Amino acid sequence: MNNPELQNMARTFHHQFQRFMMEHQFAVDEILTKVSILREEFLYLHKYNPIEHVTSRVKSPESIMRKVAQRHITPTFEAIRENISDIAGVRITCSFVKDIYKVLNTLTSQSDLEVIQIKDYLKNPKPNGYKSLHAIVKVPVFLSEGPVDITVEIQIRTIAQDFWATLEHKIFYKYEGAVPEHLVEELAEAARVAESLDMKMQRLHTEVHGHDVNSTESENERGFDDSVLQELLMIAQQGATAEQPESQKKRN
Repeated sequence: MNNPELQNMARTFHHQFQRFMMEHQFAVDEILTKVSILREEFLYLHKYNPIEHVTSRVKSPESIMRKVAQRHITPTFEAIRENISDIAGVRITCSFVKDIYKVLNTLTSQSDLEVIQIKDYLKNPKPNGYKSLHAIVKVPVFLSEGPVDITVEIQIRTIAQDFWATLEHKIFYKYEGAVPEHLVEELAEAARVAESLDMKMQRLHTEVHGHDVNSTESENERGFDDSVLQELLMIAQQGATAEQPESQKKRN
């Protein structure tokens, strides 16, 4: 490439694309921070933590451009932002189905998250048996030139649903979409088994722990050393006595 103008355009595009990718990675980091705080809160203030594990990714430039071509999207950053909502993605795996809605409601109630769309594949599974809850949100990323709202797709599902979806994706990829009919039928059956397992595990959990899993008494609080509490009480009483007027101290 000997044309200086083309070289300058290429450098400019490369710089803009790097910034574009960086913004989406920062958006993922923002969501991961929020989820991390929620995990810590549930761990210390509740009886159990509904979030089993969290993964994230930002689509590669090749994957983005492939989708741009497939959807006939104008190859501008504005058009890509407008038409592709899953460049940045966070997946949250929960213990039980009802935990999915708990986590979703807790996250989306935060004032700096704007909910664009909710896709509930739990209540309305895809024909192949896929179940998950998808939330398309916008989160502000604060850069040196000011905040930028970036779209992030958050997927929330149970362990069983995640296992099924991972297997289905591998099979779909191996056969390039043309999955043999007998495997399609077996995947559908596996989806039903996964749903049955989720329901059974939820019933077992409820039988053991009851319906109230939101107690603010944590394991640390229940195991707190009584001697420490007694010492704190004595210090508080001594402080209160020291602050009393002299006349009241004499009466005491």
